[in-house]
Amino acid sequence: MYESSKSIFHKLKDSRYATRYLIGNGIDIGAGPDSLAQYHEFFPLMRSCRSWDLPDGDAQLMATIGDDTFHFVHSSHCLEHLRDPKIALENWVRILKPGGHLLCLIPDEDLYEQGMFPSTFNPDHKHTFSIFKKASWSKQSINLFGLLSSLEQNIQIKKIELLDATYRYGLNKKADQERIDQTLTPIGECAIEFVIMKLGREAPP
Repeated sequence: MYESSKSIFHKLKDSRYATRYLIGNGIDIGAGPDSLAQYHEFFPLMRSCRSWDLPDGDAQLMATIGDDTFHFVHSSHCLEHLRDPKIALENWVRILKPGGHLLCLIPDEDLYEQGMFPSTFNPDHKHTFSIFKKASWSKQSINLFGLLSSLEQNIQIKKIELLDATYRYGLNKKADQERIDQTLTPIGECAIEFVIMKLGREAPP
């Protein structure tokens, strides 16, 4: 819960968020009660950030949003709830202006689901994610490298990072110890963040 707020700390330490990624007019998909817009003052080049959630429509299709609308798209822990993450990402990039950035956070399957799926911490999760693995314990596992490379949109990957700086690996080392959802703690993150830029219609030479 409030994973978007937790991510603000590392965003503030990297100047690219304030000077390149979160600039202009944007949308926060799956914002819920933790919209990126509440941190507007930390990103002075952000002109606006619209929140999008269930009452606004299907986050996978974004059907009421036109192509090339926003300078940035942000989403925190929404993609894992959607039926087809590839279709969702195609549409999230579709609504970006060329040169705009998509910033997305998703749970890492080992840190969050911890070897069990369907997820015992959030049964609405339809997929698990890893940055890259040769094999996974999860039948619904998606390798992020494979997913991004499969997109038809013309994109450039700017960043992929495992957000585990505040994850306490020692809490889950003992076999007889109860599994703990560390996202319920004030600081615990179990996430992968990726940032991609939408390029123009033609691929670069």
